[in-house]
Amino acid sequence: MKEYKYKINGNNYSVTIGDIDDNIAQVEVNGVPYKVELDKTKPAAAVKVSAPRPSAAPRTAAGEKVIAPKTTVAGPGSVVAPLPGVVISVNVKVGDTVKAADTVVVLEAMKMENSIRAGRDGKVASINVNPGDSILQDAVLITLE
Repeated sequence: MKEYKYKINGNNYSVTIGDIDDNIAQVEVNGVPYKVELDKTKPAAAVKVSAPRPSAAPRTAAGEKVIAPKTTVAGPGSVVAPLPGVVISVNVKVGDTVKAADTVVVLEAMKMENSIRAGRDGKVASINVNPGDSILQDAVLITLE
């Protein structure tokens, strides 16, 4: 049994739908039982939907592809993203001293968490990402002194 509550023109109705045999439904509205005859209709024919075409990549007025430039240039003390993904956590603060094997950022890529390590000993000079940021491959995550 399925129960529904309706409000129609300010009036409350409690509707309970019971068994349905052939095309007769046992329905109770505010405690009063009714036998409701349902129309027998043919199932709708399946509609074939063609797959939509993917939209074209944006282009400049000259027809060149639009590619976002990198915001920072990787230097010798930069920790870069080895692959594109989403930053899950930043495990250091500016001024922290890190060792080469320390995990500084956790990056989610292809439904896997990847620990990004410092790569060398140093002091954190700047953090260029925040948790939740989507980043591209080779983006500078952290700069070390």
